[in-house]
Amino acid sequence: MTKLHLPELERHLWGAADLLRGSIDSGDFKHYIFGLLFYKRLCDVWEEEYEERLAEYDDAELAADPEEHRFHIPEGNFWRDVRKESVDIGTILNTAFRAIEDANPRLRSVFQDVDFANKQRFPDHLLDSLLQHFEAHRMRRADVDSTVLGDAYEYLIAKFADDAGKKGGEFYTPKAIVKIMVEILKPEEGQTVYDPACGSGGMLLEATHYMEEHGLNPKSLTLYGQEKNLNTWAICKMALFLHDIDDAFIERGDTLLDPRHLADDKVIKRFDLVLANPPFSLKSWGHKVWSKGDPFLRDTYGCPPKSYGDLAFIQHMVASLTSTGRMAVVCPHGVLFRGGAEGKIRKGLLEDDLIEAVVGLGQNLFYGTGIPAAILFIDRNKPAGRKGKVLIVNGDKDIVPGKNQNSLSNDNVNRLAQAVHGFDDEELFCRVVSLDEIRDNDHNLNITRYVQTDPPPPPIDVKAEVAKLQGLMAKRNEAEGRMVGFLKELGYAQ
Repeated sequence: MTKLHLPELERHLWGAADLLRGSIDSGDFKHYIFGLLFYKRLCDVWEEEYEERLAEYDDAELAADPEEHRFHIPEGNFWRDVRKESVDIGTILNTAFRAIEDANPRLRSVFQDVDFANKQRFPDHLLDSLLQHFEAHRMRRADVDSTVLGDAYEYLIAKFADDAGKKGGEFYTPKAIVKIMVEILKPEEGQTVYDPACGSGGMLLEATHYMEEHGLNPKSLTLYGQEKNLNTWAICKMALFLHDIDDAFIERGDTLLDPRHLADDKVIKRFDLVLANPPFSLKSWGHKVWSKGDPFLRDTYGCPPKSYGDLAFIQHMVASLTSTGRMAVVCPHGVLFRGGAEGKIRKGLLEDDLIEAVVGLGQNLFYGTGIPAAILFIDRNKPAGRKGKVLIVNGDKDIVPGKNQNSLSNDNVNRLAQAVHGFDDEELFCRVVSLDEIRDNDHNLNITRYVQTDPPPPPIDVKAEVAKLQGLMAKRNEAEGRMVGFLKELGYAQ
């Protein structure tokens, strides 16, 4: 049997979204399409495993034993069971989802926001059409590789983010930006990778993609994440599962107020690599608690201001690093130069020689905001040649202009990543700046203070310019003299 290829699968899945247009808001498509895709994959793979076990054991009861399967689907809750029904399909789907969650603790709550029971939104005829659409292709492993299915899922996430507009930024970071971060961090076999604001899981997945692309074992990575939004957390869990990643530790909750990855009570767990795109300049981030002293001792350099939570996330990430750990975090430019409490925290990070590089990005690359952002790279154990220095990269012109949103090409990604790897000066692009120079600038990391992307104006020959001005003035005086002469001849002047 010919396996389903990625472009065909992408078209198929996006076609499911088209069936929902007009019935529900486009921003909600993802919950229902992902829920059905996940359910279809679970059922088809279970049946595939059952047939394999039946052929091996010649025993139907043994072939159906939950111990013989990656996950358990209780009897009566398979896709085929739902398709027997033509009335109250939504309620039957919901029942199947809850049964699967109850039977598989690691899948608990993944269908949390998938509710098909509202007949005004999902009349039986619409659900019948939707289920029929999904049946056009089997989702067994023999039909669709986990890599292809995972890539299609990520494609859908990007499409849904684009469809959702501003809200898309809440669960999706453009893949090219994630790629820059991972390319610079360079995951290695056996490492732990953590994203404290993991959204739909794009950064964790990109770490595994990097391993695959470089001939390394992605299964050797141990993945951790935390996400506050329940619906987004569910999308992340599904995404990892569809990529055949069963052992990732993805927790729900507010990372700043209720971190779930702990080594011990009130002690933050430490990781080899930490990367994230936290919410920009979060207003209600937990200042009231942190101002009295963070219970988890993450406020090493101080408490961020009430209206800007950026440096709370950054300090959480720093506290989450091992003694040789490295991190990459997307942040608004204000983090680089704002004074007050943020200036104090930034000074502390610099004086402890943790900041390795600052990579400025171009405008309008993110969903939900047109403002430019930067990627801050921190290394707990900077190489000797990089100590007392910070690489400043100005990538504001490294973009591909788009109608609604700009993007980054592969060349842009490689150029920005190689700049950090090379850690050297390049005119109009990047510069290695000493900590002494940064001190002289009051620990201000404003990128344009150190690297301008426009060439300086040519030097001015003052003597030549004065001579040119004098010549113009002489011509003006001559013209004025001639004009007065004409006026006198005509009797209009004395």
